[in-house]
Amino acid sequence: MLSQAQRTTILELNAQQVSKREIARVLGVSRVAVRKVLRSNSTNVPELNRAQKAEPHRQQILELFEKCQGNLVRVHEDLVEGGAELSYAALTAFCRRHGIGYAPPTPAGRYDFAPGEEIQHDTSPHELELAGKKRKVQTASAVLCYSRVLFFQCYPNFRRFDCKVFLTEALRFMGGATPRVMIDNTHVVVLRGSGRDMVPVPEMAAFGERFGFQFVAHAIGNANRKGRVERPFHFIENNFLAGRTFRSWEDLNQRAREWCDKVNATYKKHIRAIPRELYAVERLQLKPLPVWIPEVYRLQQRLVDIEGYVALNSNRYSVPVDWIGRRVEVRETKDKIEIQLDARRLVTHRRIAEAEHQRVMLAEHRPPRGHRDARPDPHPEEKAIVTAAPELADYVAGLKQRSRKVVTLALRQLLRLVREYPREPLLGAVREAGRYGLYDLDRLERMILRRVTREYFLLDGESNDD
Repeated sequence: MLSQAQRTTILELNAQQVSKREIARVLGVSRVAVRKVLRSNSTNVPELNRAQKAEPHRQQILELFEKCQGNLVRVHEDLVEGGAELSYAALTAFCRRHGIGYAPPTPAGRYDFAPGEEIQHDTSPHELELAGKKRKVQTASAVLCYSRVLFFQCYPNFRRFDCKVFLTEALRFMGGATPRVMIDNTHVVVLRGSGRDMVPVPEMAAFGERFGFQFVAHAIGNANRKGRVERPFHFIENNFLAGRTFRSWEDLNQRAREWCDKVNATYKKHIRAIPRELYAVERLQLKPLPVWIPEVYRLQQRLVDIEGYVALNSNRYSVPVDWIGRRVEVRETKDKIEIQLDARRLVTHRRIAEAEHQRVMLAEHRPPRGHRDARPDPHPEEKAIVTAAPELADYVAGLKQRSRKVVTLALRQLLRLVREYPREPLLGAVREAGRYGLYDLDRLERMILRRVTREYFLLDGESNDD
């Protein structure tokens, strides 16, 4: 069907005495179409009153649409089974024209930001090759809304500690802060509520106060509100990560920073400007960073294990052997692990970014080859028994060799007998048991009880002479 512009052209050329054949050739239409336009002598496009094949089945389509839960494929199958001669394309066109299952499109909004007004922050999972292995990482990104300056880093996980580390680096990269940082409703920052009613975790609210900004969340389902930071994730995945491999986390994040410097100095068609040039204007409106920015850290308490290591995030870090069994304070920062016993004794390790079940041993914590510390007495109960009753030394030696129980448990039971029962009945029972090679301490206790009963608890009619 010819458009209104084509019809106007045909009428104008005909008024200039141009032949129908020439008009058809110039416009690339048939001579029949040219004659119809000249016959109508109007530029209005005629309306089509074409009958729709689906119109006779309108009521049935409405019923099936509800029954099939909006699935037009199933609606079409049921119509065909019922004898309707109707194609699937004709059905969908009919539903679209009459608004059955189709909502009219709504125009997208536009957000304009003044220089230094807002930073948007979000995370997204991506897959890459790190140290020869395919793995999934969390990409954290921040964008200045006016100049579109981009900064991102990658982490194995993204918890509250990682969020504070990333935002600190992002604000340093941008050279200042904005009054508002827009986020989604992530539990990393949000304590309760969503959108305008969002209440941040006190820890994160205090972090924002340090730099002079507040966390703001968009309404649930309104991801377009932070479109400035959503859009670059596709660019990162299909430009920075495409075809690249990385040796380590340090290599990955260093190359990410270099890539950000490169793209921020590149002309962008969608804003018709270079972000770095717009940043020169926006930087003047940013809040200056504090004179001193404390290092983000996570503080924990640990006990040094018997091997001289401190366990943290499935990795183990060495300490001096004389710290074994002592409680230490572990300070975890972005790049290092500090283990402190007291004000004067501190050990520093390079931090392993993820749980790799590694053991990190410093050279000064390794004992010299061939040197072995004197082994402490494995049975302090034996010393306590001999000190309290020297006469039991021979029985203790035999008990250690012939007891059916674990030696430590047997010695603890014998020490209990020594502490709980009178000395004479105890020594008499032990002498008798030693004479017969009896080292069953349960039977020994019964022998002691019989002697105690006979010597201390006399019944009526009995005497010591018996």
